[in-house]
Amino acid sequence: MCPTFTWLLLAAFCASAFGGMLGMASGIFIVPLLTMLFGIDIRVAIAASIVSVIACSCAGAASFLRARLTHIRLAIVLESATTLGAVTGVFLVGCVPVAWLYGLFAIILALSARQMATRRGTETPPGRIAGDAGPGWLRLHSTYRDPESGASVAYRVERVPLGLLLMYGAGLISALLGIGSGVLKIPAMDTALRLPIKVSSATSNFMIGVTAAASAGAYLARGDIDMSIAPPIVLGSVIGAYSGAQAVVKVSGDTLRVLFIVVLCILSACMLFSALGVQIPGGGA
Repeated sequence: MCPTFTWLLLAAFCASAFGGMLGMASGIFIVPLLTMLFGIDIRVAIAASIVSVIACSCAGAASFLRARLTHIRLAIVLESATTLGAVTGVFLVGCVPVAWLYGLFAIILALSARQMATRRGTETPPGRIAGDAGPGWLRLHSTYRDPESGASVAYRVERVPLGLLLMYGAGLISALLGIGSGVLKIPAMDTALRLPIKVSSATSNFMIGVTAAASAGAYLARGDIDMSIAPPIVLGSVIGAYSGAQAVVKVSGDTLRVLFIVVLCILSACMLFSALGVQIPGGGA
């Protein structure tokens, strides 16, 4: 393999392992890496990252499903709102000042980090169901076996209408800013729906692949997918996402929550800089 192929594969592996562990679209890490380290055009980098997101979702799905962490029924319900929000965002592109969007996004990320920090240590105890239920007719309440403790954890899915509203907003903002919506989906599932953090990460991983698949065809039709770049990115993403999925099954919920809070704070700062017109290399992703 040529050095370029090797370095692209390594960059994709690192980005996807971290993104896969957090249940986020790897593109939020891959695009800055491609533009900053390799000088790749932003449009080509975004197209490659879209393909890598699909690969990440597929690679991580097996581990999450085997561990029974992915809530498929809930993912389908929430994805309907996210997709509707993304379609709305496509029509609104160009109507809203980009600086306002970056500023709003920075505020949302900061508030999400604060809320997730507040929620630390309040996971549902093993074998118990806490809180008021969401609509029972949707049959969204579920259980999962925590690989770390070996205990069976039962949980309720609360405030589904609020969750749908937040998912609509996540799809809308992600379409307007051209970013993956996993960074918004997980805080929404964690704080509004009151899901355990591992279930949030696994379900988000499943959802981002569905959303990205809808966009990949458009990028392919436009000719933005560079076949000299996409293969190592996809290969590295598959290996990285699988490794990240294996890690999230084993790490504690508190560790995962702290990692996500750190990422939210960093991304919030980057978005605030963008809102203020401060140029960050690769920050346009």
